[in-house]
Amino acid sequence: MCKTHNPRKIDACMRTLIEKLNAYLKEDIKIIACCCGHKKYAMSLIVQQMYASGELFVWDMCSDTLIPRKRRFYIKDKQGYYYIPEVVLPTKHNSG
Repeated sequence: MCKTHNPRKIDACMRTLIEKLNAYLKEDIKIIACCCGHKKYAMSLIVQQMYASGELFVWDMCSDTLIPRKRRFYIKDKQGYYYIPEVVLPTKHNSG
């Protein structure tokens, strides 16, 4: 997310992409969070998928990385930007 983190708001630059993806995704896949990265981090699309077994998986569609949490996907770095620790290598800006 950006510095003005609002979990209910989609970044304006992502709105059209999310609308189009939602039109094409299967019913068992739902986008639950997203961020363009704001030229600091990679774009992320957090989705949840329910399998026939009833098991729920949460993953970043862009990096194909499993996220072990069901909420609070983004962590704030020292400069106030939000990122997903599972898909970002630690740097002097986001570690610690």
